[in-house]
Amino acid sequence: MSVSVQWIDGGVTAPKGYKAGAASVGIKTEGRPDMAMLVSEAACAVAGTFTRNLVKAAPVVWDSRIVHESGAAKACVMNSGVANACTGEEGAALCRSCAQAAGEALRIDPDSVLLASTGVIGRQLPMDKMRRGIGEMAGSLSDSREAAAHAAEAIMTTDTVKKEFALTFELGGKTVTLGGMSKGSGMIHPNMGTMLAFLTTDAAVEKDVLQAALTKCVGESFNMISVDGDTSTNDTCLLFANGLAGNAKLCEAAGADFETFTEALMLLTKALARRMAWDGEGAHALLEATVEGASSKEQAVTIAKSVITSSLVKTAVAGHDANWGRILCAMGYSGAVFEPEKVDLTLASRAGSLLIVSGGVATDYSEETATKILSEDEITVRIDLKEGSETATAWGCDLTHEYISINADYRS
Repeated sequence: MSVSVQWIDGGVTAPKGYKAGAASVGIKTEGRPDMAMLVSEAACAVAGTFTRNLVKAAPVVWDSRIVHESGAAKACVMNSGVANACTGEEGAALCRSCAQAAGEALRIDPDSVLLASTGVIGRQLPMDKMRRGIGEMAGSLSDSREAAAHAAEAIMTTDTVKKEFALTFELGGKTVTLGGMSKGSGMIHPNMGTMLAFLTTDAAVEKDVLQAALTKCVGESFNMISVDGDTSTNDTCLLFANGLAGNAKLCEAAGADFETFTEALMLLTKALARRMAWDGEGAHALLEATVEGASSKEQAVTIAKSVITSSLVKTAVAGHDANWGRILCAMGYSGAVFEPEKVDLTLASRAGSLLIVSGGVATDYSEETATKILSEDEITVRIDLKEGSETATAWGCDLTHEYISINADYRS
């Protein structure tokens, strides 16, 4: 099936019943927004996916407990500039302090407050600033479009653009809305729901069903992007569902309504994922690798990921160089088994499409045309294995001198 959606101008406040706020309290450079808050007027079922890095930030541990034990929440407090990772018992205690401060300001249970942090590892949260920001935001929450945009800006670190989308669709005869915002530009690798992502819906969904939908969508969106091969200590993706759309609650991870909801959520998460890859640190181009004709989904996923994570492929794209041998090389060491002599490779962008490898060997292609195709800001490598009907797509970006400059000076 294919869900019919309408993309709308919006973010996390687009669904019914959600308000957002932002504050500038001096955690980052003075004057830049560095705190955000998301609140639902009704209790939400909540689902989440988190970093697989063994070194987990304190807010990841806090959120994991709430998601896995109660699966319910009403608010989320976010900050940028300090990651609250590798901060020991003090960092865990500061999570409790933040949740308590938000609980008091919003008059809700602290255990219904989720937390997210991003920034420099090893520093403790400045609680005086955090409390001030929580108070300011609690008093100025809004369901406006501007409030969503300000929240999306406040969670940015090295990001150059805000990342937010919203869409509507029909579910059980009711109009349902999905909204989302994310941040991520560096320390991104396909091993969860990379960096921070916050998704909201007014659909009524039972928490286990919500988790099933999110897990599936993360696997084909956030898990399929990479910028630099580094999986963050803070990766968090949260999905809130407050039920205010009035649809009959989804109680089973099966059936047409579940498929409709999951397809719509997949469109939202893929849009956010592509935007993060496009905004990779120092990047000039989005790199998309689509594997077709695979014998299994696992084979397609493994090869697509290997191509977009290859430093040599990424630098070739940065140099607008159709060095197709690097692509085949990345496929070959991926661990997936395939027949190289069957492979076709095509380069495509707004400048056109060009078959450069057929049956595992180079075609008589024009280097000049290939360079024009690779000079665009969105480039696709299409790989046909000619073995089956499975497909997969992964997203990355080129690797430039700017990436080194940004990360060499990150703490200064």
